[in-house]
Amino acid sequence: MNDLEIRPAAADDIPAIVAMLADDPLGAERESPGDLTPYSAAFERLADDPHQLLTVAVRGSRVVGTLQLTLVPGLSRRGATRSLIEGVRVHSDERGSGLGTLLIEWAVEESRRRNCQLVQLTSDASRVDAHRFYERLGFEASHIGFKLPL
Repeated sequence: MNDLEIRPAAADDIPAIVAMLADDPLGAERESPGDLTPYSAAFERLADDPHQLLTVAVRGSRVVGTLQLTLVPGLSRRGATRSLIEGVRVHSDERGSGLGTLLIEWAVEESRRRNCQLVQLTSDASRVDAHRFYERLGFEASHIGFKLPL
């Protein structure tokens, strides 16, 4: 993995990121890689927010992975800042290569570097393989999540 670079995403990375978001059964239902307009607007909001880190993993000149790390300051846990890992995707050609582990390890270390006291993430209930992956990395399924579509 020596030829891998993990760096902040750039606007030019949007098509590759969206393609990875859409490249699974859940993403295929909710993403629209044919129209990047809403993704470009979202990227601008992320780029302007210092609490958002949209990250890509690049091998050569090809984007092969992505995740978003959100820093959430709060009062609970004695004023702890927590980080939230979201939108983890690895290009289909790279799955099983250890890239997902490297991305999550990067996110955990970056969270430590930014003085977070807790790293959390959610995973769709249907993603059983992902749950095993996160548990193998030390995450515990400690809560039940709820969503309300607006």
